[in-house]
Amino acid sequence: MKLLRRASEAVRFSDDVRRRGLSLGFVPTMGALHAGHLSLIRRARRENHRVAVSIFVNPLQFGPTEDYSRYPRPVSRDTALCRKAGADVLLLPEPAAMYPEGFGTHVEVEGVSDTLCGSFRPGHFRGVATVVLKLFNMMRPHRAYFGEKDYQQLTILRRMSRDLNVPIEIVGCPTVREADGLALSSRNAYLAPHERAWAPRLYQALSAGAAYARTHPGDAAGGLLKTVRAGIDTIPGARPDYVALVDAASLEPAKRLRGELRLLAAVRIGKTRLIDNIPVICKDKARSR
Repeated sequence: MKLLRRASEAVRFSDDVRRRGLSLGFVPTMGALHAGHLSLIRRARRENHRVAVSIFVNPLQFGPTEDYSRYPRPVSRDTALCRKAGADVLLLPEPAAMYPEGFGTHVEVEGVSDTLCGSFRPGHFRGVATVVLKLFNMMRPHRAYFGEKDYQQLTILRRMSRDLNVPIEIVGCPTVREADGLALSSRNAYLAPHERAWAPRLYQALSAGAAYARTHPGDAAGGLLKTVRAGIDTIPGARPDYVALVDAASLEPAKRLRGELRLLAAVRIGKTRLIDNIPVICKDKARSR
């Protein structure tokens, strides 16, 4: 596996891949890799001739109360994991190269960025969209792989790519979970042992909501949301930022249990903020009989 440090090196690698008629898959990350990230790399490996991974802790997506300097950076460990998972190159750009003096251009994806996590982390998705577009321009892949755990982010990047005619297929990959249902996240390491024991109740609450939808097709969304909140209330000291049922494509709030929806929640357990989501497929009431 080759290490790349400069944008020019990434461009040369991509040009060589394309010149030879090969496909390139790309997995952008902030490092601190876990099995969820590795599943993205392995899928990219299956579906492309070449695979590139980037590790860049992006300062633009950290809010004023979020400690950018404390974000874990186990570069040696991450490099070994990328190599083992099948990456051909690992891009490790420096912040000064990504955001040189005088940098002042940002990507805003209006509407889908302003709700859910966007309401609690102002500017976060502007930072995400900006850095991802820069990485796309450097790596120029055919496909880019993102986990569905960050479903709002995935939706935003799909919208950005559509609106700006970015010629890259955005591939969403299912959330990878622990055996007890907890979605894998680098944030899980911040949970105290007793908090880790409670954390799977978030997924259990969402699953109860999806089950409610299967038995109440066409009903108002309020009953489902009440069911999910009741499940979250069983987590000692949990503080929900939001529980939302939305259209899976637009992220518009769903009023009734119809069509393809997404059920999302963000909950603070102790000092750790966890997010999770699951699909909710609502069949027509007449057909469900």
